[in-house]
Amino acid sequence: MKPKRPQEVVQNDLFKTRLDEFLNPKHELYRLASKIDWARLDEEFGPFFEAEQGAPALSTRLIAGLHYLKHAEGLSDEAVVKRWVENGYWQYFCGETFFQHEVPCHPTSLTKWRQRIGEAGCEWLLLLTIEAGVATRTVKKRDFQSVTVDTTVQEKAVGFPTDGKLYEKCRRELVKLAGQHGLPLRQNYNKKAPLLLVQSHRYHHAKQMKRKQKALKQLKTLVGRVYRDILRQLPQQELAAQRGLQDALAKTQRILNQKHTDKNKLYSFHAPEVECISKGKAHKKYEFGVKVGITVTNKSNFVLGARSFPGNPYDGDTLYSCLEQAEILSGTRAKEAFVDLGYRGREIPGVTLYKSRQKRGVHTRRLKTALKRRNAIEPVIGHMKNDGLLSRNYLKGQLGDAMNAVLCAAGHNMRLILRRLRIFWPEIGEAICRFLQNKTVQESVYVS
Repeated sequence: MKPKRPQEVVQNDLFKTRLDEFLNPKHELYRLASKIDWARLDEEFGPFFEAEQGAPALSTRLIAGLHYLKHAEGLSDEAVVKRWVENGYWQYFCGETFFQHEVPCHPTSLTKWRQRIGEAGCEWLLLLTIEAGVATRTVKKRDFQSVTVDTTVQEKAVGFPTDGKLYEKCRRELVKLAGQHGLPLRQNYNKKAPLLLVQSHRYHHAKQMKRKQKALKQLKTLVGRVYRDILRQLPQQELAAQRGLQDALAKTQRILNQKHTDKNKLYSFHAPEVECISKGKAHKKYEFGVKVGITVTNKSNFVLGARSFPGNPYDGDTLYSCLEQAEILSGTRAKEAFVDLGYRGREIPGVTLYKSRQKRGVHTRRLKTALKRRNAIEPVIGHMKNDGLLSRNYLKGQLGDAMNAVLCAAGHNMRLILRRLRIFWPEIGEAICRFLQNKTVQESVYVS
């Protein structure tokens, strides 16, 4: 059914105190709660829910607020739900009237809510942060016309892939699925296979590569025996009906047949969408995840868009999609885009591109300063990875990659808005009030 709507409390409780009565109204979260259009979220997320089927869904403001807080603080689903009970400002931000002593929902509710709204719903969350940034003067609308675009790698929550670990993972999954479907195996190699994996690691550490390859070959043979044993017991008709077992067998066959020189290799059993991307870093040559394009304002580093690009395309081919997303969310078409040399050879109609170390066409001081500020997107990406959740994505599939990138962008904007409200606004407001009061007193004295 449709999400629950928070009931307006007309009469105070005799034994409870309202949150808005004992919380500090100058706190940044307290003030930000009134800057976000929560009613608009209810209207936009309405089509994602059935009208008369099932139990009423949780309040949209509650779940959306938990996602904002999660990505602003870089927490997991379990951690943000636990900390919500301890923090009155978090509860007020999520729409509560009185202090609650129990968790608002189970952590899996956040997962189901994300799966329901998809990437389009996450972009609505990012859109509201852009509007809140304009309302709090964290970013100005004229800044949307000059943007900076860059790409990075959103790493998946997978271990470093090696042949031995992939073989052992395949064997364990096949043995587990065979037990679930009641298939008796001749041998499961639960003792011998882990021993061969440990031996291969020790041989690699000792630089004894021939012995390491021999151990890996034996481990691969054992995996092949388990794989063929299951195939012999299941006819093709029954195999088609067992979806989970069919996927596991297909992944195992792919891992057994792939070679070191292949391009589209399988690097993770539980996350087959993972890609190996080389970024040219000295300390980390390869990163395993998906390419993500980030679009920020050139002047204020406010994120206007974040989109994942499966298949590891050329950076220049992602530029149009990044600018299109930024235009849709901000409502303003960018006139200037500052990029690095990875975008060479691409032009966008109506948008002037300025590349790193460009001299031709950069004559004014404003353009020179803006081109230097292109490098400021690198620390923005660093903050999204260190302070947010862009460095390790735990969401499943390509849809999880897309949603996590957009939510990390919304979390970065939340941090900028909260910093603006925390540092600048209270002092400036008090200074203006004191100035006006002193001016009124001086005028009254002068008149008298």
